[in-house]
Amino acid sequence: MNQHRITQRHRLLDKKGHLAQAGYATSLLLEYDRKDIKANKLRIKEWDYYYLGNEKIGFSFTIADNSYMGLASCQFFDYEKGQKKTNFAFVPFPMGRMKMPSTSEYGDIVYKDKKVDMRFINDGKTRRLLCSMPFFDKDKALTADITLYDIPYQSMVIATPFKEDKKAFYYNQKINCMKVSGQVIYGDVKFNLDDMLAVLDWGRGVWTYDNTWFWSSMSCYLDNKNTFGFNLGYGFGDTSKASENMLFYNGKAHKLDLVDFGIPVVDGKEKFMDKWHFTSNDNRLDMVFQPVYDNRTNLNALILRQDAHQVFGKFSGKATLDDNTVIEFSDCWGFAEKVRNKW
Repeated sequence: MNQHRITQRHRLLDKKGHLAQAGYATSLLLEYDRKDIKANKLRIKEWDYYYLGNEKIGFSFTIADNSYMGLASCQFFDYEKGQKKTNFAFVPFPMGRMKMPSTSEYGDIVYKDKKVDMRFINDGKTRRLLCSMPFFDKDKALTADITLYDIPYQSMVIATPFKEDKKAFYYNQKINCMKVSGQVIYGDVKFNLDDMLAVLDWGRGVWTYDNTWFWSSMSCYLDNKNTFGFNLGYGFGDTSKASENMLFYNGKAHKLDLVDFGIPVVDGKEKFMDKWHFTSNDNRLDMVFQPVYDNRTNLNALILRQDAHQVFGKFSGKATLDDNTVIEFSDCWGFAEKVRNKW
C-alpha cells in the first residue's frame, strides 16, 4: 500500500467542502473549521474521548457534539468483577453549541447541567480532566481530577474521505501513552491513577449513515521505564491513501501498513472472547490478544443503531520499529473493538 504522508499545513477542506488532502501525519497539520463544512449540518460529528486504565480498572470520559445529539459521559470498568457503570447527560440538537475546539493542541471544553459537571482543560502543555456526577450510580457520587502530562510529540493523525459522498470526511487524531496523575473518588472508594497511561481519541467530521470500524489501542510501560503503544484500525471510508496503523515508542511514531485483527470465527460467528491474532502485511507486527472483558453494546433506537464489542484484555507479541528495532511485549493492557453504527 502506498501511504501518503501529509507534510504541509493548510486548510482541511477546500472551498467546495471536500477534503483537500487525504493521508496521514504525526501531528495535527490540517486546519479544521466547522464553518468550512458544506454538508448537511445534522451530519457533523465532533468528539473528545479519553480512556485510561490498567488490568484492574478503567475510566473513560467523553464530550461529543454530534449535531442532532450531544453527550457528556463517564464510564467506570471493573475488569476483575466483569462489571461496568455508565452515566451521561444527553443533549438534544446541540448543533455546535457545545463549542468543541477546532484543534486538540489547546482549548477547553465545558459542559454542565444538573447531572454532570465535566471539563476538559487544555493549556497546550497538560490536559486536566474534571468530572463531577453527584448521582453517578444511584446515590453514589463520582468525582475525578486527572492531569495528563508528558504528552508525546508525535501521534496518529489521518484524514479520510468517503467515496460515496465527497462532502463527507473523518479527521482523527489518537494520542497514546499520555502519563497520568490524579484520582477518582467513586462512592467511598478512592482510586489512585498514577500508574496508568491515557489515550485521546479526537474526532471531527461528516460521516455517512452506516459504518463499521475496527479499532485497537494500547499504551504501556516496558521495564517500568519506556513507553510503548499502538493505534490500529480500518473498516470505514476510503483508506487508499493511508492506514491509521502506528506504533509509538517513547513519543515517536512508527508507521505500519495494513493490519488484520484476526478475530476468531467458529461456524461463521465471530468469537470475541477467544484469542485474536493480529498480523501486519509488512511483517512488522505479530501479536496475540487475550480478551478479559467485553464491553458489549446492542442499541436499537429507531434511526440509531449500535452493535459494538469493545473488548479489553492483554496483548503479547513483537513489533518492529522504523529503524528495525524489535520490541517484545507481554501482557500489556489495552482494547480492541468492532463497532457497527447507524447514526
